[in-house]
Amino acid sequence: MKKQYVLFSIIAMMLLVLAACGGNNNEESQNNTDGSNTTGDDQGEINLYTGRHYETDQALYDQFTDETGIKVNVIKGKDDELIARLEREGKASKADLLITADAGRLYRAKTQELLQPVESDTLTNNIPEKYRDPENEWFGLTKRARIIAYHKERVNPDDIQSYEDLTKDAFQDKVLIRSSSNIYNQSLLASLIALNGEPDAKTWAEGVVDNMARDPKGGDRDQAIAVAAGEGDVAVMNTYYLGKMLNAEDEEQVKAAEQLGVIFPNQDSTGTHVNISGIGLTTSSPNKDNAILFMEFLTKEQAQEQFAKANYEYPVNPNVAVADLLESWGSFKEQDLNLSKLGEFNNEAIMIMNEIGWK
Repeated sequence: MKKQYVLFSIIAMMLLVLAACGGNNNEESQNNTDGSNTTGDDQGEINLYTGRHYETDQALYDQFTDETGIKVNVIKGKDDELIARLEREGKASKADLLITADAGRLYRAKTQELLQPVESDTLTNNIPEKYRDPENEWFGLTKRARIIAYHKERVNPDDIQSYEDLTKDAFQDKVLIRSSSNIYNQSLLASLIALNGEPDAKTWAEGVVDNMARDPKGGDRDQAIAVAAGEGDVAVMNTYYLGKMLNAEDEEQVKAAEQLGVIFPNQDSTGTHVNISGIGLTTSSPNKDNAILFMEFLTKEQAQEQFAKANYEYPVNPNVAVADLLESWGSFKEQDLNLSKLGEFNNEAIMIMNEIGWK
């Protein structure tokens, strides 16, 4: 009888332990399905290839991890090198996402079958049609305008209101612009081909080359510094470079930028050329669901505000206000063009540049 009592007691204790374990498992399961994760929960990961290198971007990645528990593994590199790496890795690639500057590069990644379509109401609602691929294989995150910066004391802004004005005799030996190998200039010319036709675009490019103050060299900021130094009077550059110069720690950049005014070209005709930094889901993505959550996160209002303002870019989400500096430059009309055209006409742009001797 005593043995039976002991055996009964042992069995009862074992049942109590099992019940307690089951209760804890149920509670944990409920916490993981209500959509709220505490920091440190392991909800998987994503592998991001990005050509961007800004501290604000990393802060957003960390915020995404805090909110979802999904770890973001960041692999940085130059845009073209990352696309080449994806192509080499093929189906074996562990990359989930590609972020790169310029719609032309995103178009190339698509044509090389490195990206796949994403069906997401969040993405299509947050990003206007012109800033995303027609088949939803890439989506814009931030945008920038390619403007004409002029020296405030040497140039009357009324004399240069369009890209075509860069070819005027009045600006002979006064135009500063980057080389033909620069994707931003290729995309600018591609946009003019799409809007005006190849013959007119070629004539424009010839006029720009004739009016160059020097052989192209350096980046957009170098063109602005050269204007301030008197090597030329006008420069073609992206808005975010000017914004970064005005807020730089380098006094030379600040002083140079303060001497420049901003023209948004072609406001009475086709509008100002804009381009993007954008994101695409890779064909090989091993963490597709997590990757799409990350894409959606970056297009929501809070992330868009941080994403754009810290780098003096324009948000693609129309519900987000621009930075105060950009607001001070005023609103502007953009080219009425889906940015996939920048990639579609890239080869033609390069051929024209090579033909006319744009170095």
